[in-house]
Amino acid sequence: MAKKIHVRPSKSQSKIGFIAGIIFCLIGVFVVIPTFGLFGVAWTAFAGLIAYSHYRNGFTDKPINTKEIEIEENGEDITVTSHAGFHSYSYGVEASKAKQEDAEERLKKLIDLYTKSLITREEYEQKKKEILDEL
Repeated sequence: MAKKIHVRPSKSQSKIGFIAGIIFCLIGVFVVIPTFGLFGVAWTAFAGLIAYSHYRNGFTDKPINTKEIEIEENGEDITVTSHAGFHSYSYGVEASKAKQEDAEERLKKLIDLYTKSLITREEYEQKKKEILDEL
């Protein structure tokens, strides 16, 4: 089963990016296009796309996701894939090792509760069995 998480900049970051995009558009129209011609047109168009994407993320309810993270559990492995622009990164983590480390932490907390007399011996044994059965 795969779970997808969509990531985008915060509204405040996008509002600042929108203002910067507008400034670069104005620089493009009044400085870069008259000086560099066709390059200036490309500059201004690119700045306009940046301003538009930041406008959508900062001021509308239909944002543009900049990253997608896909988490997939297949038996013993967890694979996390991040799609950021043109790059894709993947790595695997053993699920059983992660579960074991989690179980160790839970057992340490359980022992701590028992030594502080916050739970009874029966409660300790029952919860310990539950944690070990999950492995």
